[in-house]
Amino acid sequence: MNAIPEHVQGIYAVIYYFSFNLAKAVLAFLQRDSYLYWPFILSTLVVMLFMAQRAAGGEDEPGSWRKRLRGYFSAGVWWHPSARADYRLYFANALLLPLVFGWLLFGDAQFGALLDAAAGRQPAAAQPAAGGMLLRLLYTAAFFVAYDFGRFVAHCVLHDIPALWEFHKVHHSAEVLTPMTAYRAHPVDLLVMAWVPLLATGLTTWVFNIAAGGAVGFYAFLGLHVALWAVNLVDNLRHSHVWVTYGTALGRWVVSPAHHQLHHSCEERHIGCNRGFSLAVWDRLYGTLRLPEAQAEKFRMGLGDGSEPAWHSVTHMYLAPFGGLFRKLRGLLRSRVTR
Repeated sequence: MNAIPEHVQGIYAVIYYFSFNLAKAVLAFLQRDSYLYWPFILSTLVVMLFMAQRAAGGEDEPGSWRKRLRGYFSAGVWWHPSARADYRLYFANALLLPLVFGWLLFGDAQFGALLDAAAGRQPAAAQPAAGGMLLRLLYTAAFFVAYDFGRFVAHCVLHDIPALWEFHKVHHSAEVLTPMTAYRAHPVDLLVMAWVPLLATGLTTWVFNIAAGGAVGFYAFLGLHVALWAVNLVDNLRHSHVWVTYGTALGRWVVSPAHHQLHHSCEERHIGCNRGFSLAVWDRLYGTLRLPEAQAEKFRMGLGDGSEPAWHSVTHMYLAPFGGLFRKLRGLLRSRVTR
């Protein structure tokens, strides 16, 4: 049998790559590590129905809860130019990220190996569930706290470092919120949000593996960290127009969907607030916590400078941050030269 020519193999590889990643994006509702995993989507729909009925509970108009529910799914939100940009960027990132940036991603194991090398320590042989129940419980809690803290730090870095804010603008240019807005992110933004939490969880894992004398594992539910599973049941509502709060007392400790909706506001009183993901204590310590009102607040979303329509182009979302970064660097150089 004749060997397949190299150029034909290359064509097959390209077709397989795009087919595989496109199918993975389309079938995200079957992937446990995706916000679009079907139990999370189902829980979102249940909460939306509950909130529609609760919000309409004091209204005399027949069918008012149905009216509210239709409002949650209105074309004005789900087919808004901003929402359509979310959909396009979701598929563009799904096809381009693994190819262009996949080699920059690493996991806890690789980071642990670097720590072992730096400490001159010989890695312990893998021993699943090492350390006993108490250590696994502690590790499960510590991993969740470390992961959430890492995400908070990454989010603050994206907001507070002007060069990185240029890339985070892509996410904040959204004028409406749907669960797909979670995927409205520049690849550089995604890398920062992957690297920083990994440093926190990698160090946590490394310490616990030393304590356990092997590879300690966290408790999981259907293959996902049990606490992250619980958080993900309402996480899609963070990027929605469904106002869900946890009250003042609990809201000082736990981030509700309404916390994050305020984070997307471009009103002066909300700028930079509520950067946390699960635990509100980080915002409280950093001075960025703003508790949402019990009733839905009215505010504008986006960047607030009128540039939002330009950000609904995938090309603009990919390239404009580099232009903004270049202008900032040029301004910085000029300021130093003129001193």
